Amino acid sequence: MQTQPSRLIMGRTILEWFSSLPVFILLLLTLIIGTGEMVHGQLLKAGESLFGDPQAGVQYFMLRADPSKPDCNPKVDIDAEVAKQTAGGGSAAASDDIDNLFGDAPQANDPAVLRKSIEQAQAICQAKHDLYQKVLEHQTAKVKAYRTLETSFFGLFQLGTENRSLILLLMVSIAAITTTLGFHHIGIRPGHYTRDYWAQSLTQAMASGLLLFSSVRYYQILQESGVPLEHPVIHYVWMALFATLLLINLKRVVMPVKSPHGEGTISTALWSVPLYAQMAIVSGVYFLINGHHAGLAIYVNQLMELPSIFMNLGLFIWAGMLLKQSRIVDLFMNVLRPWNLSPQLLTYIILIGASVATAYTGASGIFVIAAGGIIYHEVRASGGSRQFALAATAMSGSLGVVLRPCLLVVFIAALNKQVTTSGLYHWGFYVFLLTSTLFFIASQLLRTQRANIESFGIAVPAMLRQIVPLVPYLILVIAVVAIYEVALDTKLNEITAPTIMPVMLIIILVFDKLTNKGKAELTPDYASHRQEGVEKSIRYATNETIGHIGALLSLMTLSLAMGGVIERSEVMNHFPKVFENHWTAMAFLVVTKVVLGMIMDPFGAVVLVSGTLAPIAYANNIDPLHFWMMVLVAFELGYLLPPVAINQLLTRQVIGEEEVNEADEEVRHMSFYRRYERWILPLAVMTVGLVVVSFGPLAVADFPALAFLKDWLPHPIAQ
Repeated sequence: MQTQPSRLIMGRTILEWFSSLPVFILLLLTLIIGTGEMVHGQLLKAGESLFGDPQAGVQYFMLRADPSKPDCNPKVDIDAEVAKQTAGGGSAAASDDIDNLFGDAPQANDPAVLRKSIEQAQAICQAKHDLYQKVLEHQTAKVKAYRTLETSFFGLFQLGTENRSLILLLMVSIAAITTTLGFHHIGIRPGHYTRDYWAQSLTQAMASGLLLFSSVRYYQILQESGVPLEHPVIHYVWMALFATLLLINLKRVVMPVKSPHGEGTISTALWSVPLYAQMAIVSGVYFLINGHHAGLAIYVNQLMELPSIFMNLGLFIWAGMLLKQSRIVDLFMNVLRPWNLSPQLLTYIILIGASVATAYTGASGIFVIAAGGIIYHEVRASGGSRQFALAATAMSGSLGVVLRPCLLVVFIAALNKQVTTSGLYHWGFYVFLLTSTLFFIASQLLRTQRANIESFGIAVPAMLRQIVPLVPYLILVIAVVAIYEVALDTKLNEITAPTIMPVMLIIILVFDKLTNKGKAELTPDYASHRQEGVEKSIRYATNETIGHIGALLSLMTLSLAMGGVIERSEVMNHFPKVFENHWTAMAFLVVTKVVLGMIMDPFGAVVLVSGTLAPIAYANNIDPLHFWMMVLVAFELGYLLPPVAINQLLTRQVIGEEEVNEADEEVRHMSFYRRYERWILPLAVMTVGLVVVSFGPLAVADFPALAFLKDWLPHPIAQ
């Protein structure tokens, strides 16, 4: 594709001013929102410690604003008031109807009762005045200065909390426009020829037109309903986004972008059509045919129903790109190199480490994007073939989705009260052990070269020397976790990880760049994307984050719409709700989950499964824990299967078309397995893992000979 030099303004391109700076601010604002509750809780605790007076009964929350003087009279003449109310029939001449219902209406003319009531009211009034005076006495200049700081911070935090949906939508809008301008949306293959770019623009114009029409109709229907719009700005932003995307793509249809590689063919152009555009066209046409003009917009707008989840996903993507700019993965690999491990054993260790990183970066695809290039290089450097290295890279993001604190598990627990994150993470760890061990066994059985591991006497001293440069980074990690835990009373878990991880990686990146300043010549070829200096590195990471937010969230958003098509088409009603036995039910559910994983994004698929397929599992006596463990593994298998194979697509994206083509070319004369190893190996491992996870617990429950295994299974599943 021909590109023109970008005009620089103060050292930044116009696109960077339009996208990088606003998204950077929105990401920081998201961090502030996430950290705000932690910090504000500590500010309140500090305020109570500094200014609270337990002896006087004054707490800090009473000092957060100027007190209002009580309007009651604490010096009432009780005798005169009793006489007055007795003569007038009491303050309530007629008994209260509610009191009469229970048979204990007050005796309004009884002087003793009136006196007691007035004395109690006077005591309460006097207590109010006493407390008012105490609060006034504690309203010092220091209190007023502190409460100004605390309430100002609370106001900022509250403003962000109340506008999470708008912040998310602004971030998605900027990222989607930027991704469209750069032709970075996810397709079966990236654009290369002129016809590829034209096909991308045409289909995106069609998708944007359908989305715009549906959004306008949705807005009109809401207005005609007579119910005041709760957040009209959200609708305006959606319509502005789709109108902008429509104009961009219409211009490119009329004035096609020229590629230096030639025109290309129509068949290759169809493969480059963005997946989100395909989903938008299919779902948009379906809703139009069925007369549900607002349907597409309604399902797309589901993105706003759980804004925290998707904002956290944006933070995880940012964390992944910041990780990509640092040398942490390099330093970890340096520790392993002295052992001279076989490609298979090295890959097994890498996958274990990658699984933890996958869990802490939110989703499988993010880690493939962040570290896939390094993993591919290291497996190749250890002697692994290109096909094996591609298989390892694609699978590097497939094992950790069941581990704490993966965001997908949090999303499942948020939508399904039948399961908890603790239960899913607990048994997810054993599922991870199963799938990772299966990969190791399969790779060992299929390897062709003999392992020649270095001796302990040589490897251990060399490894210890390589650990030394890693120690400062480990200390920083421990320090950040400790600061959050001690200073903010916040532990690193699935709830706080999206906030803590970007902060941790920014600090690590700053340390990394400052301690390695001027050493750009040591940057390996596979890490040429790394920038010199803190500012350039964070800016580059933010630019990459924008592209991935635009691509991934566009795909997720339209997956919600595809889920709506499947839901409203009632295709699931053609299948029985209750099967003959749980084996048949499980087989049906396994197949449907794999198919969904092949064509849908995980978050959109979880929404669909929660509403349609999960009830079928429960109705057939399949335990919720068992069911969702199966779903997670089935989804990961689906992400490795054509026609979409999202993890394979992302691997191709980070490794490069030329390298993948060369990998296919060098094995063209070999056996069927060697020609398709990058596909077969991950699929075989995840398929066996899925079969064991899906049917293993059923076999243990149904066959007495396997009863001894019940103690090794999750308790609910073993039942």
